[in-house]
Amino acid sequence: MDPALTQEINSILDDANDMTIATVREDGYPQATTVSYVNDGLEIFFGCAAESQKANNIARNAKVSLTVNLPYANWNEIRGLSIGGKAEPVTEPEEIDRVVQLMFQKFPQIAPYAPTEVEGIELFRVTPEIISILDYRKGFGHTDLVNIVPEGIRLRGGPMRANVRAENAKP
Repeated sequence: MDPALTQEINSILDDANDMTIATVREDGYPQATTVSYVNDGLEIFFGCAAESQKANNIARNAKVSLTVNLPYANWNEIRGLSIGGKAEPVTEPEEIDRVVQLMFQKFPQIAPYAPTEVEGIELFRVTPEIISILDYRKGFGHTDLVNIVPEGIRLRGGPMRANVRAENAKP
């Protein structure tokens, strides 16, 4: 992938705190909710109540869409990501510890509110398959479309490595 696009994706993911995640409800309609998240490169993690509609939707259908946007003062500064991918529960104890550590690093203010037990809370990993990078600094409605094509097998608990192809998309 173009190193500038890789840097832009990581910059947006690293600098934003919240994302909107859309899951598929049982009746087929999308459900969009805002959640805080952490990332390790292109791996995106979030947590929610294990019995939430979000968790139940993902259990039925792993396909999700995300949007991540940075604050802006005017339209010429709009930067964000639209991501299509798959969500899966984080189940390995070592990976759970890694994600929790990432959360405490990004959101140190949660320490007093964090439960001592993770019972009732489920952590999810989102693996992107396609990313649209929105960057109005390059022109009104400018997007770059990036298809993620994994190389080999990604090891659990490690950063995702991908061979990606970028295509300029028309607004």
